Amino acid sequence: MIVTKNWLNEWIDLSGVSTETLLKTFNAIGLEVDRHETIRVPDGVVVGYVAQCEKHPDADKLNVTQVNVGSEVRQIVCGASNVRAGIYIALATVGAELPGNLKNKEAKLRGVESHGMICSAKEIGLPSLGEGIMILDSSIGELVLGKNLNEYGSFNDELIEIELTANRGDCLSIHGIARDLRAALSKPLREVNHKEKQDGRLGIGRILQLHHNETFDTDLLFGAVDVKELHVPFAIALRLALIEGTYETAVDALLLYSTQSTGVVLRAYPFEKFGEPDTKGVITLENDENGYAALYGKEKVSVIGVSQEKEAHFKAESGLAIIEASYIAPDIIAKKMGDKKIPSCPHYYRSSRGSEPKIEMGIRYATELFEKYSPSQVYGGNIELLSSYEPRIISIAEEEFESFIGLKIDKTTITQIFKNLGMDIGTPKGSTFAISVPKFRHDIVNKQDIIEEIVRIVGIDNIPSKPLVFAEANQMSDDLAEYKKTRMYRHRAAQSGFYESVHFVFNERIQVEKYGFVGTEPSKELLNPITATFDTLRPTLLVGLLNSASANVKVNQKKIALFETGMVFDTERNESKRIGFIVSGAMESEKIANAGKPAVIDFASFTKLISDVAGSFELVSHTPTHTLAHPYVCAKVVIGGVDAGELFRLHPSVEEEFDLPQTFMCELNVDSLPFGLIEAQPYSKYQASFRDLSLLVSKELTYETIKAVIEKGASAQIRRFYPVDRYVSESLGDQMSLTLRFVLQSDDKTLEEEDITAAMDGVLNTLNVELGVSLR
Repeated sequence: MIVTKNWLNEWIDLSGVSTETLLKTFNAIGLEVDRHETIRVPDGVVVGYVAQCEKHPDADKLNVTQVNVGSEVRQIVCGASNVRAGIYIALATVGAELPGNLKNKEAKLRGVESHGMICSAKEIGLPSLGEGIMILDSSIGELVLGKNLNEYGSFNDELIEIELTANRGDCLSIHGIARDLRAALSKPLREVNHKEKQDGRLGIGRILQLHHNETFDTDLLFGAVDVKELHVPFAIALRLALIEGTYETAVDALLLYSTQSTGVVLRAYPFEKFGEPDTKGVITLENDENGYAALYGKEKVSVIGVSQEKEAHFKAESGLAIIEASYIAPDIIAKKMGDKKIPSCPHYYRSSRGSEPKIEMGIRYATELFEKYSPSQVYGGNIELLSSYEPRIISIAEEEFESFIGLKIDKTTITQIFKNLGMDIGTPKGSTFAISVPKFRHDIVNKQDIIEEIVRIVGIDNIPSKPLVFAEANQMSDDLAEYKKTRMYRHRAAQSGFYESVHFVFNERIQVEKYGFVGTEPSKELLNPITATFDTLRPTLLVGLLNSASANVKVNQKKIALFETGMVFDTERNESKRIGFIVSGAMESEKIANAGKPAVIDFASFTKLISDVAGSFELVSHTPTHTLAHPYVCAKVVIGGVDAGELFRLHPSVEEEFDLPQTFMCELNVDSLPFGLIEAQPYSKYQASFRDLSLLVSKELTYETIKAVIEKGASAQIRRFYPVDRYVSESLGDQMSLTLRFVLQSDDKTLEEEDITAAMDGVLNTLNVELGVSLR
């Protein structure tokens, strides 16, 4: 947003406010200054009047002019195409120092003496105003011949570019920024009360009417101007050039200037789009094919707040123009564009961030410019459509200000700040303020926004620093941790190819007791079961999964992989959470890679699937307490030294009973599964070595016993070991060959052969002494 100090001064009295103070104030209230330039035409550039203009006798493109500077008439040779007699111009007198260290001197051009230079805007340090020299007019003030241009405000100003955040659309105008300065500087706003003149004017109702069949969340105001002999006043053209504003016609220039001044979105349409001469024009407001509120005449002319049809622009130099002022809430139009984006014009930038809702102020400001700078005739009255608006009320107690800010601010100061910001304050109830948020401050929605307004006006530098004491209660409850843990393992199971199965927490007592599970104590049994098959609380997830697998087989499913998480109950109705798995039949689906004949699930493959979900674990020998498990294909799952559950093949008789192929099941206690922060462990940067030992051991000797002996006597270099082969033959008698693979590594060096040999000899000696085991 680009402003100038003199332009701001038209809306707020800045007398006595230095530019340095103004810049600091902008930064303090959150309007960050991105650029500052001083606009000042050099001394010696004065107002002149071209009394005569004749062609140069010896040059086709030069003119010899006689310029009156008040005290004398000077002869100036000028090559500009737009120079002519009867115009006021900017004349650089001899000796004037122009930008670029150019000093103006006496000259003779093609034999004709020239005593000065008629200047273009760029030659005196201003932005370009088009081709040729500047032509001055009374819009800059009374034109006094010979007066230095820098004595006029238009040529002695401060340009300030402000970087606005997207939520501060209320500051996208001179009026909006002046409104913020009012609160910061405690100076009154120069509200311009435009009163419509009714001296015999033709009313707009005689030439135009508005039709709509439903309620729209938009404000519209229409005026009419019979444009005649309109040109862009110099002061307006200069300011639009300073803010880098572009326009095609004089009407566009005045509306752009009015929008920049007031913040109201303004457009102009030719009357012919709505009706024929001597007939009443009709504007229709309705939703277009994309659901946007749009204006129609003989055809579609614009979308409110978004775009204007190219053919609907007022491009003529004269004629009857319909002026539209509009407002639509930024959240409405931005959401609509998010749902269905359509082409937009520059006005959308304002409307999507929040334009000025006082649309009557904008249209009055614009029509006064038409009357001031041309003989154009403005029609009396307006046609309006206003939506209802209920201001947002935010209640905040006086003590909350001190709590948030850390500084006690008296009630009078708070009240004055809000009034200066345009916010109404209701009658306080005790120490509570009821603040009514104005329509133009759509960014204020809660107490924190209210506090921010106070802080930026008071000034963050004026608030003493205090140490921050902030202690937040732990929000991580046990229930939340348990939920996250269960969710993690459910996701792992799904990623490993299992489908989730969900059952009631009830089983049939006869069925669970048939397979060796103990149900709830009769005295604590269900009084009113849902059905006869749901007459007890389940003691395990396995029966429910088994029933689901059976149902899948009956619909010809070849591969069944199910899991379930849920509560189970002991005889006293104490609950615990379990996760259960069942895999039956094929290990994978039929595909080209397995020639349409996938392998059947086996113990090793099933164990690998469970490991993908539960992580690393150990299997130890186990005798099941129920009859679902195969007594010789059954193991206890141990995680971190804690019994976590069991893993087994379904007993062949049960497989036959449920018409299931080879099936494996597992049930784990969720409390035994790891969850939480994983801590990084140190690792060696040196190479690991591998050694195999083939041992002769008794068939009656369990691996758990061998493992315990090795762990007791193993050196620090042995990081881990595991069985890789088991061999049994008649030649070995009651013994078998067990091959173990050892991984050896040191934190200090790369192990040498003698280090490895010593470590392996230590293992052999321990096994021989403790168990009588030797090398094969």
